[in-house]
Amino acid sequence: QEQLVESGGGLVQPGGSLRLSCAASEIFFSIFSFNAMGWYRQVQGKERELVAGISSGGSTNYAEAVKGRFTISRDNAKKMVYLQMNNLKPEDTAVYYCNGMNAWGKGTLVIVSS
Repeated sequence: QEQLVESGGGLVQPGGSLRLSCAASEIFFSIFSFNAMGWYRQVQGKERELVAGISSGGSTNYAEAVKGRFTISRDNAKKMVYLQMNNLKPEDTAVYYCNGMNAWGKGTLVIVSS
């Protein structure tokens, strides 16, 4: 059973938007709201990097490269984490991963290209 499942990736033109979603499996339901969650991304041949994080209390932090363009949010009732990505740039192209509770999803591919 997959513990974290990402969705929402795809092909988008520069300047466009995408909303990524991360669903936590039932095994995490009792602890989800008490744990920080994060979105990471990885380009082939490079290290995985933190894009955005959100604490259990809702405090957020962002990589400099995405500040002002990306917004992370969570819905504890639905056990979901989201990443709203606006004004996408070609350099945002990567596989995006959800992380939390010592678990990783399998990732969702985002391609920004004209």
